[in-house]
Amino acid sequence: MPAYRDDTSAEITAALGSLPAGSAVSQVATRLLDLFTSGSIAPGTRLPPERQLAATLEVGRSAVREALAALEILGVVDVRPGSGTYLRGNASELLPQTLRWGLLIGERNTAELLELRSGLEIYVARLAAERLTERQLAALGRHVERMQESTGDLAAFVKADLAFHHELATAADNSLLLDLLQVVRSLLRIWVDRAVQDESHALDALQEHEAVYRALEARDADAAASAMAAHMATASARLSQPVTSG
Repeated sequence: MPAYRDDTSAEITAALGSLPAGSAVSQVATRLLDLFTSGSIAPGTRLPPERQLAATLEVGRSAVREALAALEILGVVDVRPGSGTYLRGNASELLPQTLRWGLLIGERNTAELLELRSGLEIYVARLAAERLTERQLAALGRHVERMQESTGDLAAFVKADLAFHHELATAADNSLLLDLLQVVRSLLRIWVDRAVQDESHALDALQEHEAVYRALEARDADAAASAMAAHMATASARLSQPVTSG
């Protein structure tokens, strides 16, 4: 673990600069994240004391303390009482956390999140058709089979549905895409509860997944993207509808 050094402290505070007067805790956290994801601070580096950070940013110590507490919850820093605050990961590991933070502190628009998820899923399907292994194709086939077997059990159906999409994202072999999808899905938790509301929805979704699977099996990237686009369109429409009772 790199030791805390005055020269490191000077580099960090020099890189931060001051914030505009009246900045909120979220702005302090965002400035810190910008620095942490720049790649200039090594993982395990001990950060300057709260007092020094507050002086550099020209904010109160309480704002710095709350910002660091929030970043600790997100897994960005490790606060050790009596020792100091340390940066947990490298830039590539922290980028998904940065996106999650930005989405959580901003006003979330469900329609825009649905559009983002659709675009990501369509591109994932295209990449997966070109990159997936035989083992991954077999796993996707098993998830489709479970969906076929559970159209009358919506909880089991949704579980198989989510497993299909996760396997597909893994098969795309792009870790950043996978991270982005996980963030968007976490912000669309309601999706899990409303992905299918009755057996007819399950049957429709099953046909859509079967179409995606056939295109993947044929290694047809255009067909896979087209089939996923059709699935995302109907799935997004279902989510946008009012929740039905009973």
